[in-house]
Amino acid sequence: MAFSHLGAYLNRSTKYLADGAVKILRMEGASPPSRAPLTLLKLQTQKDVKEIATGCDADIGGTSTLNFALDASPERNAGSGSPATARFWGEMKLAVRPEYQGRIRGGYAGFRTKTRPSLFGEICDDVSNHQYLALRLRLGGDPRTRNSYYVNLQTDGPVTTDLWQHRLYFKRNDGGWEDIFVPFDNFILTNTGELVQHQITMFRQRIRTVGISMLGGNSGVSGLYDLGIHSIRAVNEEDLSRPPCELPSLDRHSPDNRPGD
Repeated sequence: MAFSHLGAYLNRSTKYLADGAVKILRMEGASPPSRAPLTLLKLQTQKDVKEIATGCDADIGGTSTLNFALDASPERNAGSGSPATARFWGEMKLAVRPEYQGRIRGGYAGFRTKTRPSLFGEICDDVSNHQYLALRLRLGGDPRTRNSYYVNLQTDGPVTTDLWQHRLYFKRNDGGWEDIFVPFDNFILTNTGELVQHQITMFRQRIRTVGISMLGGNSGVSGLYDLGIHSIRAVNEEDLSRPPCELPSLDRHSPDNRPGD
């Protein structure tokens, strides 16, 4: 296992050097920034799934369950564009174990990409030339859990508990795949699940991790959840296949976009 981690570390370092050399040879600094779609996460192989970290309230005394695995079901993957995708599923429970009652709050589960350390520092993604986050997802589970999914971005900043969040608004209710587009400007800054009072501009030049969470605790939502994930990308307006996800009033502080509401 230690050799596996070391190999991945060295592979990232080698890729960092190779990518830097390609940029120099292409003289990318002298040309306009690329607006081409940028893949932040793809989940189509077992190797992709191994690059994901998961967690839920059961880790600290809650009772929710969480599963995350590669899904090769032809039925569930019909319309996804891939023979295999990832599946994030379980049961959202608000209760905690008796010894933790009054000490913790249950009702959350989530996953994110792992950080990518290398010999030259941590590898991050630059989405400063893109306007939207594009997610290809499949919604399942209990209907009452459909409005409790959030997409999360962590940037390279001094406060490691800061997280940029936006609620996911689904259009389909038939278990089919759909593309959801979220404007980067509509994300709100949170810290340990609470809205940060003084909002700042997202540091989009260095995105450390991307992930999705099911937050049922704040809104009292429990039940079975089930989400298929194909990919998450950074795109621009010319790449949109449907209108972007917008807040009711385009207000960053709108209650409809606060975490866990």
